[in-house]
Amino acid sequence: MKRKILSILLIFAMLCTLCAGCGQREEKIELIDDAYRNYYEIFPGSYYDSDGDGSGDLQGIIQKLDYIADMGFNGIWMTPIMPSPTYHKYDVTDYYHIDPSFGTLEDYQALVEACHERGISLLVDMVFNHTSSEHPWFTEAVAYLEGLGEEEEPDLTVCPYVGYYYFVKEGEQGVNWYKAGNSNYYYEGVFWSGMPDLNLDNAEVREEFEKIAKFWLDMGTDGFRLDAAKEYFSGQAAKNTEVLKWFTDYVKSVKDDAYLVAEVWEGQAAITEYYASGIDSLFNFPAATQEGAIMKTARTRVDVADYVNWMINQRTQNLEKNSLYIDAPFISNHDTTRISAQSVSNEVAMKFSAGLLLTMPGSPFVYYGEEIGMKSKGDLDENKRLPMYWSATETEGMTVPAAEAEDVEQTFPALDEQMKDETSIYNYYKNALKIRNTYPEIARGEVSLIEGSYPAGTVATLRQWEDESCVIVYCNAEEGATISLAEAGLSSYEVKASLTAGEEAVKESADTLQMPFGSIVIMK
Repeated sequence: MKRKILSILLIFAMLCTLCAGCGQREEKIELIDDAYRNYYEIFPGSYYDSDGDGSGDLQGIIQKLDYIADMGFNGIWMTPIMPSPTYHKYDVTDYYHIDPSFGTLEDYQALVEACHERGISLLVDMVFNHTSSEHPWFTEAVAYLEGLGEEEEPDLTVCPYVGYYYFVKEGEQGVNWYKAGNSNYYYEGVFWSGMPDLNLDNAEVREEFEKIAKFWLDMGTDGFRLDAAKEYFSGQAAKNTEVLKWFTDYVKSVKDDAYLVAEVWEGQAAITEYYASGIDSLFNFPAATQEGAIMKTARTRVDVADYVNWMINQRTQNLEKNSLYIDAPFISNHDTTRISAQSVSNEVAMKFSAGLLLTMPGSPFVYYGEEIGMKSKGDLDENKRLPMYWSATETEGMTVPAAEAEDVEQTFPALDEQMKDETSIYNYYKNALKIRNTYPEIARGEVSLIEGSYPAGTVATLRQWEDESCVIVYCNAEEGATISLAEAGLSSYEVKASLTAGEEAVKESADTLQMPFGSIVIMK
C-alpha cells in the first residue's frame, strides 16, 4: 500500500545558538508531518507521577509533553497501558480499558489530544501473542474444561474461548506447557504460565484484534508497536510474516497513515524476510545493545567506515523486500541494559552512540532516561525500568521503583542539573535532535558513500531526499584525524553543524577538517 504523505508542515521556532557539541546556529526548523518520526519510548509507571501515588500515569506524561517536544521528539511509544496484574503490563486482562494505576480512557483521550496539539504521534503497545492468564477469555476456557467429563470433548459452540488458546489433553508437552486449572488439559505459554499463547490461526481471535485495533484507532491512536512478533508461531517465520501482513493490511484499511513497528528480535537476514509482510518498520536489533553496530562503533570495536557500509547494505536488503520500509534503529529499550551499562559509563561513547543513532535513516527510538545517561544494573528487568531521574533534590513527580528493583546509584546528574550544563548528555541529545529536524534528508534520504581519500577512522556519506541533500562525516579514529577536503571530495561543501562527544571541538580551515574522536559533521 502506498504510504500517504501529508503535506502539512508543523512549523515552530526553535532557537539553537552556537554551543559546545553543536555547531548549529539560530534558525527555524520545519518538521514534516509524515511517517518519519523521532520516537521517545516511555515506560509509563516509571515516568512521571501526577497524583502522588508513586506510579507514573497518563496525566504525568501530559505534564511532560512540552519537555518531550522541546527535546525534538515528535513521536511517543508507550509500553502497555491496558489493565494487567503485573507492573510491566505485558499480560493484558482487558484490551478496551486503561490500567487504573495509569488513569482512565478519558485521560488517554486527553493525552491523544495534547500530543496532537504538539505534532506528536502516539503509539500504543499491542500485545496479541498472548493474554494474561487472568483474562476472561482464558478463565472462561479453563472453567469450561474443568467441567468436562472424562470422555467429553470440548465443544467450541458452547465455549469458543477454548479455541482461542492452545489446549491439549493430558501429558506434559514440554517446558512451555502448564496445567489448565484442575482440568485434564495443558496450555502453551512460551514466556511463562501467566501468559497463555493465543491461537492466531483462529479467525475469531483475529476478528477480536481487528475490533481492538479499530477501537484504539478511533480514539485517535496513531499506530501500534507489536510485541513478540517472532513468537506468534515460534520458529515459523513464514507464518509470523503472514500474521504481520494480515494486521498491517487491516490497520491500513482503517487508517491508511497509521504507523506499525514490530519487535522481531533476530539478525539481519531474518528481519529482511519479515519486511515482506509490508509492515512499516521492524526494530533494528542488529544496531542495538553492546553487541550491535552502533555501540561497537562508538567504542572503536568497529571502524566507522565498516559501520556505514553495514548501514548501506542493510538498507539495500530491506528495500528489496519493502520499498517503503522505514528503519527503526535503537540502542536500548525496556528489555535491554541501558547505554550506560553498554559503554561502562563512558560519557564520550554514550554521546557518540547517540549521535550515530540520531544520524541514521528512518525513525529512531530513544528510551526514556537515556537522554541523561541513566544507569541500569545487571539482567534484572526491574533494574532496566527505574524511575526517571528528574531531580536529586525535588520529589515532585518521582515514581516508586518496582518491588523487585535494586538500589542503583546514578552516575550522571539528574535532569534538572543537566539542563544547566551545555556539555551534558541531555544537551548532546537535544542538539543532535535539532540537527536531525533541521535537515530532514538525514532521516529520509538515500545513503551513499562519498568516494575520496580519508584517514583511517573517518568516512563521509551523502543523504539525498527530493531536492535536499547533505553530507555526514564521521570520525572514530581514537586520536582524531585531519581530513583534506580536496582529497576527500568535500571541497564544494561547507560545515553547517557538528556534534562532538568530548571536550575538543571540530576545527575547519580552507582546505582541512580537523575532527576529534567521536565527532560528527553535517555539510551542505
